[in-house]
Amino acid sequence: MSSRQGAALVCVLLDSTVMTDPAARAATGSGPKADVAHASAQMRPASPASHGTGRRTRIATAEETLNVTASRNAFRFSSAQHIADSATRISAEELINRNVVAATDLQQIVPNVTIQTMNGTSTVNYLVRGIGMNDYTQNAMPSVLTYVDGVAFPLAQMSNGMLFDLGSVDVVPGPVGTQHGQSETGGEINIQTADPTPQWHGGVSQDIASYARARSNFFLSGPLSPTLSWRLSGQSQQGGGWQTRPLDGAHLGDASQGALRSKLRWQPDDKTDITLTGHWVQDNSEVVTGKPFLNVQPVGTIPKMGFEQAVWDLRPQFAALVGRPAGIKPSEHNTFWGSDLRASRVLGPVTLSAISAFETERIAEYTDQDATQYATGDQYRNVVANSFSQEIDLRNTDRQSRFQWSVGAYYNRVRMAQQFFYDFTNYLPQRGYLSETSYRQNQQTFSQFAHASYRFAHDVTLFGGITHEADDRQLLGLRTRRFGVSDLHFDNEATSANQFSGVAGIQWQPTSKTMTYFKVSKGFKPGGFTANNTVIQQQLAPYKPETLLAYELGFKSDIISQVLRLNGAAFFYDYHDQQVLTSLLVPNYGPIGVFLNAPKSQVWGIELSAGLHPIKHVFLSGNMGYQRATYQNYQALDTTAVAAYAKAHNGTWQAFYTDYAGVDTGLPKLSLNGTAEYRFEPFRRYEWANGVDGSYRGAQALSPGVSSGPFLLPAYFLLGAHSTLRPASGRWSLTVYASNILQRHYQISAGMVTTTYYYIPAAPRFIGGRFGVSF
Repeated sequence: MSSRQGAALVCVLLDSTVMTDPAARAATGSGPKADVAHASAQMRPASPASHGTGRRTRIATAEETLNVTASRNAFRFSSAQHIADSATRISAEELINRNVVAATDLQQIVPNVTIQTMNGTSTVNYLVRGIGMNDYTQNAMPSVLTYVDGVAFPLAQMSNGMLFDLGSVDVVPGPVGTQHGQSETGGEINIQTADPTPQWHGGVSQDIASYARARSNFFLSGPLSPTLSWRLSGQSQQGGGWQTRPLDGAHLGDASQGALRSKLRWQPDDKTDITLTGHWVQDNSEVVTGKPFLNVQPVGTIPKMGFEQAVWDLRPQFAALVGRPAGIKPSEHNTFWGSDLRASRVLGPVTLSAISAFETERIAEYTDQDATQYATGDQYRNVVANSFSQEIDLRNTDRQSRFQWSVGAYYNRVRMAQQFFYDFTNYLPQRGYLSETSYRQNQQTFSQFAHASYRFAHDVTLFGGITHEADDRQLLGLRTRRFGVSDLHFDNEATSANQFSGVAGIQWQPTSKTMTYFKVSKGFKPGGFTANNTVIQQQLAPYKPETLLAYELGFKSDIISQVLRLNGAAFFYDYHDQQVLTSLLVPNYGPIGVFLNAPKSQVWGIELSAGLHPIKHVFLSGNMGYQRATYQNYQALDTTAVAAYAKAHNGTWQAFYTDYAGVDTGLPKLSLNGTAEYRFEPFRRYEWANGVDGSYRGAQALSPGVSSGPFLLPAYFLLGAHSTLRPASGRWSLTVYASNILQRHYQISAGMVTTTYYYIPAAPRFIGGRFGVSF
């Protein structure tokens, strides 16, 4: 191996982008779970190195094969150009360059995607092409499911802190579930972490930025024996808090998170591959607090603050009730851990694969949800939950065959207990007390799936799949204690669903560089319960399952090999019984959040993705998404009118409803993002990469039909940059970077509690540096 080739290998390993050759993975039974005609997002994309031009060396062992090049490939994920989907695939290098360290950062890279935290908490909700669910309590199946190394996380918060030592991240829109996991209406987020490697190597990096933010990463990987390899990686995040309290200058928002992951891979022969993974995350980070913009029934004056200021307050009585120190700031005290066992075995003409996983979360979270100095909506939440899942599938071994097929089954069981504590002491005369709502929830899902495709002459492929899913849920022992007032006990509730979903489509590959497809798919998501601050039995009535009929037409093309790539898709969604978070008016109490079904709505849009390598050192890429969504049949409580009436009539509540038929749902319509990078050798045996990135997101309405005013999150544009110098030896790298260079003051989400509406502000400008070494 030449020194340049060795340097390329070390550089790629340091960035955690090395992946095994697809052919070698198939030979060992650990290859993609999808066929070339219509692969699922569980497919492991090939390394950029395996498709590049320039000098190449091939490192072979009995276990796997690596292709290493001395020059980078202009475009990544070349094998995915033959897959009939519109997934956005992001390499580990791009994730590093774009400073993606949390799931919410992905919305600056992926078109038509909204990823937002709820009410200033660590709870994250995903909307892909407008399909998602604003589930703050996280006791429902999300519309967009997160997978880590093929393991489904039925509670989205379980995946917090997992974005380190990565191989890639895929965002897959539309109904899914005919080839793995569970059926979903919105799509899935697939996180692929780096696997153990056949040679010993490791790396460490230290990142320091504005507001005393520090991030540390490390990994160590290599063989323990000829058949056994191991990888250990970890991450630490500290500081970075940028909010202050005007009253006393107290600081808020510092991260305090640590994470570890260990992988042990056993390949006793060329037909068997078994990987055992364990992970642990401890998150004691402070959270960003909202900025109130409207109080329709004020108990006091809303504080006026600068962009980087926030107000919070915790009464000693409330701190004593929840068992936390009186001086605690809005923060998390969360622990996530789990393990999974993945195994595959080639049995002649078929390959048998299985994934067994156990995940658990322990959440203790204090948030000042009224975002004021008053005790009108302070909250503390305890969650104890665990999930066990088992997946098994069988598929044909010959990946070159015209006929590809797979069958499988998936089982998931969740056990959960939650407590919600509220301080309503200053919310007078309506409440004026402390309260606790607690409950348990059991859930289990069993699904069976099958998928097949056949490639005819002229590279025309027909494909189709079907999933049957049965889901059962029980809400048990729910009670609400209003301390000093009364205790409320509620009847248990149960709901079940039993439905089919599927996909059918056609794909045509007229040339080796051009592919087009059309598919129709149906997605299904089970129903569930509202279980937060419950005061009447009606709140616990189960909402129904939702279904989505999706039509998608797309193309993928490498118009000029290694120079110009252009992909695109157009989609139309027919949405039935959409699960929406709305309000219910409780007599003598006021509006309260509840999940209901919007009988019918529609979403349509387009997406384009382009890559351009016009001259030797210049690399350009970009994505564009445009979407529109409207309700066709939906009526909801007008909380603004209700609150205004109560204010004018001395606390008397009156229901007012609005018909939203034909009204825009409020999704951001236009999203744009792109990067431009210039790579060259300023000195012999050194590479210098300089890049800029930008993203634009259109305005997002907080209520249907809103086009102006405070209930509209304004559009914003963000600009970032990075510059990295590294030697050809790959022993070290030095990076300087900046995010939000233009210091845009914008909001990433919003919320409402009691009568206070507030924005969740986004981070200001960060300037930092990162130094990494490898060995």
